[in-house]
Amino acid sequence: MNILVTGANGQLGRSVRKAAEGMPDNYIYTDVAELDITDPDAVRKFITDKEIDVIINCAAYTNVDAAEDHEDVAILINGIAPGILARAIKERNGTLIHISTDYVFGGSGKNVPLSEDEPPAPTGAYGRTKLKGEMEIAGSEASAIILRTAWLYSDYGNNFVEKILNLLQNRDSIKVVFDQCGTPTYATDLAGAIIDMISERKLKGNEGIYHFSNEGVCSWYDFAHAAASIKGFKGKEVLPCHSSEFPSKVVRPPYSVLDKTKYKTTFGKTVPHWRDSLEKCLAK
Repeated sequence: MNILVTGANGQLGRSVRKAAEGMPDNYIYTDVAELDITDPDAVRKFITDKEIDVIINCAAYTNVDAAEDHEDVAILINGIAPGILARAIKERNGTLIHISTDYVFGGSGKNVPLSEDEPPAPTGAYGRTKLKGEMEIAGSEASAIILRTAWLYSDYGNNFVEKILNLLQNRDSIKVVFDQCGTPTYATDLAGAIIDMISERKLKGNEGIYHFSNEGVCSWYDFAHAAASIKGFKGKEVLPCHSSEFPSKVVRPPYSVLDKTKYKTTFGKTVPHWRDSLEKCLAK
């Protein structure tokens, strides 16, 4: 099969590249320089010319704060482009694998793991635009798997773990919020799950929305404290604080733990605990 990976220079895209090494399928990697996914004609021509069977859409406008001021741009990438990709791959009778987010639940107000059936309630532009993308895919009636994930970090790029470690290199103490809870997702684990779906030919017949993050629950403070501990920082403090100490235009989800039962049952997989995956990442 011919597999198109969009947003291939981002942290998930790069993780997919690594996970796909040695796979028998033909993976084709693009970013905005090679393919503008907001251009329907360009997308249709690329998919037709390359005879694409599966699209993994890793492209997204992920700057949550900037999306509040640039929702027009975020809606193009997060909301409109997924529909363009879905309609184009439908013409090939192929499948779209699209990455969405826990931010579609920003205002759920619940403190139990959220299933795929939970009504979305985004509280900001990022969540609204990502939910728009899900709706565009559903309206296309294309074969599609939507994977909602959360707190993504990786061996690459600018992410929370890298920021925390950089801060600890230069400061004796840092503050991290403890009143926002969720589950980190190691991009290598998510990429591996995607590659397994494709290589095991489990796309057709399993269309729908799934949740995928690592197992367990923690706050951002717990996550940062674990990273500092694993890396062995001496004489440095990671201190808990309230979200109110870091004012933002965005109302971030206070509890966004994703229930992964549907994914594990459907695909017969287990998911690593977040701390185990963090240790693997930091060992690199």
